[in-house]
Amino acid sequence: QAQLVESGGGLVQAGGSLRLSCTASGRTSSSDAMAWFRQAPGKEREFLGAVNWQGVTYYADSVKDRFSISRDNTKNTMYLQMNNLKPEDTAVYYCAADPTAWGTRLGYNYRYWGQGTQVTVSS
Repeated sequence: QAQLVESGGGLVQAGGSLRLSCTASGRTSSSDAMAWFRQAPGKEREFLGAVNWQGVTYYADSVKDRFSISRDNTKNTMYLQMNNLKPEDTAVYYCAADPTAWGTRLGYNYRYWGQGTQVTVSS
């Protein structure tokens, strides 16, 4: 059984920064594609970006200038650095992993999911 555990969420003022972490264990592999999604109340789940085992990344246009993704394969951990946060970034943030999902932006292509971590940005 694979497990993904997100951490690092919390309350931050607009303009501030947060770094989320996602640690994988179990049946996930360091070669899996990993991604970040978020879901705000009343809205659909939104793809933010993904990283492969070599550290290559791609992002949603909506966040590419403010968010960056990295991973440390020695720690089985992926990170999401979020800068210049805005109130509209308030959401539950999820990490996901899958061995075959690289290049996609659709959540249903990812097999493994974390439980989510809440990010709240105050104005």
